[in-house]
Amino acid sequence: MGLRDELLKAIWHAFTALDVDKSGKVSKSQLKVQDNFDRMNFNRMCWTLCARKNLNRNHLLISDDDAFKIWCIFNFLCEDRYPLVIVTEEIEYFLRKLTDAMGGSWTEERFEEYKLQLNRKQQCLTTWELIDLVGMGHFTKGMDRQTVAMGITEVFQELIMDVLKQGYMMKKGHKRKNWTERWFLLQPSSVSYYVSEDLTEKKGDILLDGNCCVESLPDKEGKKCLFLVKCSDKSFEISASDKKKKQEWIQVIQTCITLLKLGRPAPHHEARLKRKEQRQRQQAEQEELELRMRELQTANENKQRELEAMRRKLEEAAASAAEEERKRLQTQSELEGRYRIDLEKEKMVRQQMEEQVAQKSSELEQYLQRVRELEDMYHRLQEALEEEKQARQDEETVRKLQARLLEEEAAKRAELEQIHLHQQRAISQTEAEKQELERERLAKESALQAAMQQLEQLENERQGALEQYQEVMKKLQDATNNTKSWKDKVAHHEGLIRLIQPGSKAPQKITNWGPAAFTEAELTLREKDWQDKKNRPAHSQ
Repeated sequence: MGLRDELLKAIWHAFTALDVDKSGKVSKSQLKVQDNFDRMNFNRMCWTLCARKNLNRNHLLISDDDAFKIWCIFNFLCEDRYPLVIVTEEIEYFLRKLTDAMGGSWTEERFEEYKLQLNRKQQCLTTWELIDLVGMGHFTKGMDRQTVAMGITEVFQELIMDVLKQGYMMKKGHKRKNWTERWFLLQPSSVSYYVSEDLTEKKGDILLDGNCCVESLPDKEGKKCLFLVKCSDKSFEISASDKKKKQEWIQVIQTCITLLKLGRPAPHHEARLKRKEQRQRQQAEQEELELRMRELQTANENKQRELEAMRRKLEEAAASAAEEERKRLQTQSELEGRYRIDLEKEKMVRQQMEEQVAQKSSELEQYLQRVRELEDMYHRLQEALEEEKQARQDEETVRKLQARLLEEEAAKRAELEQIHLHQQRAISQTEAEKQELERERLAKESALQAAMQQLEQLENERQGALEQYQEVMKKLQDATNNTKSWKDKVAHHEGLIRLIQPGSKAPQKITNWGPAAFTEAELTLREKDWQDKKNRPAHSQ
């Protein structure tokens, strides 16, 4: 937060206090200030103007100076919009730092309860409500007034005065080289040291920049916990009270040097900016979500209107349908009278048809009997075809077996010829190898004898396979003859089945199958077919 924004917030408090009639105007004489002023003096002046009207001192457990410090802290943490308020997140940040400064423990449950109460009323506080919250002891119960004042002062010095750390340490002089106790006060760009903690007499400053450095030193001259701060013009040797304090000072000074090198603000300023940016992002997301909700609500309202219009159309359609139903029922009652007359006529026609159906039923029964006989013939034909198929498979198996035996026989013959050739070569060799060749010849003759026996066995197996093949061929011939006979029978009986159709008005023929089994043309065709079969020579059958 820049100096201009900080001064504007203080001026706003003063302006609001001076604007008694709420007209938004204040005379120049009331706001007149000097050109050369100290920032804290300016804040004191604005505080004096607004506290006189708004601060209720009767029930506060803190002093006016502590209330002023809380007022300054509020101006640092509040939102950059008017009227000035502090949000819940910043309230929690301030109360946590105050509790740590007082040495107390933060109670999350108590603040959550307070947050719920705050959200029911409002989600933020004014500066006077924040002063009342701290001054009435809501979050400082069990602490005396001096501890609360010290905690407020520590938070004020860190957030407003930019005091990052302070405390007593020993410093080595530059001229006399003696060690003197000083009160050190660290700010983002300097380390000031005073005679005492009341800050009345400053003894000097250590100006920090990006080129400075801080490093630990070993113990010497009877001094412990030493560290050195190197600047561009001189160096400063300092002795802390213990190792923990030494490490804390080295770390916080190094942090300040790093921030100066990077051109970044103090940690609490940067943390405030990050919290503010996060709230702005959340607010933007919330606004976007609200915009989407409004759009969805608008779309929902449009859909509701469309549904309402559709409902009215459905009601009109239902009324129209009811009118159509009434007309349909009226028409139906008129048609029922006509249907009764037609129904009487249909009864008479149905009786006549039932008589005809009874007659046709007997004819149908005879037809079904013929169909069953034909189905039985078909089943027998199917069995014969299966037997023929099995016989063909057996024939194929025997044929494959015979082929395999022939291949084995040919291989044995080739082997015998090869042995014979080896034997011929052995006979033609020199006499010196005769005895050895004789032994080999005897071995080969025994192998030849065994091969001849195998060949004879294979010949017998082939003969058996041939006889088996002839037997299968005979079965196949018998199955073929049987299939042919059944095919002739089926073909003969197929002509006996015809769909029963209404007979002609001509006189009906009487046959072995009953009356009106065939028409005149079909009977003539049957007689001709029967005569041809009778005249056909016996060997063709």
